[in-house]
Amino acid sequence: MVLKPPLKWAGGKRQLLSQLLELMPANYEGYAEPFVGGGALFFALEPENAVLIDKNEELINFYMVLRDDVDALIEDLKKHKNTKEYYYMVRSLDPNQLSKVERASRFLFLIKTGYNGLWRVNSKGQHNVPYGKYRNVNIVDEPTLRRASQLLSTATILHGDFELIRDYAKPGMFIYFDPPYHPVSETANFTKYTADDFTEKDQIRLAQLFKDLDSMGCLLMLSNSDTPFIRELYKDYNITVVKARRAINCRADRRGPITELVIRNYEGR
Repeated sequence: MVLKPPLKWAGGKRQLLSQLLELMPANYEGYAEPFVGGGALFFALEPENAVLIDKNEELINFYMVLRDDVDALIEDLKKHKNTKEYYYMVRSLDPNQLSKVERASRFLFLIKTGYNGLWRVNSKGQHNVPYGKYRNVNIVDEPTLRRASQLLSTATILHGDFELIRDYAKPGMFIYFDPPYHPVSETANFTKYTADDFTEKDQIRLAQLFKDLDSMGCLLMLSNSDTPFIRELYKDYNITVVKARRAINCRADRRGPITELVIRNYEGR
């Protein structure tokens, strides 16, 4: 059975897993995700000695605690209550004043009980998602947490910019990029997973990294929105259109199917 990610993440790839798996290389040596997010593909593949990178400090702290101290995390999660008053009290806490375990516990609790499972911050880096009002929330999913911890036990987990992968990339390594998507319109931009935006300059920088790693002999797959800008950046590579469902719009009637791009530097299996 495919290992379920321990948390929901905006832009996560659970719904696209079957399509992504079909586009995987047949053989590779080593695995990395420079924008790990919810890690749906990582948890589905269960690779050993993976390299996982993300710029979101709260997310990376969570994965590190999950890997190194799952017992303490599970115990701390048990204290949380799914009420509006308690939610806003926990949301107001300064994560910098908490222990690593408490910080990871707060992070997972806010995602599980916040509106639409979102992690979103304002310009000051403060989480600002309202309470979700969900009655049946499994805050302590112990079997999933323990299985994820076991898989993460061999992973290198890094907080920082996606270009950190340059220090770990090797010929034959499969690297999956799932960056914040280029907006399909002026009103569609949703990149506030950290206090920094992911700009067009960052997209260009990522495309250059893609080319550099291609030259090294890495096997590369990248997801992004279906826009002329992205198509132009990766025009020299294998572009496949896949169908996804927009899931983070506040209006349910605007969460319909959309097309996304999967870009590879290798041919199909």
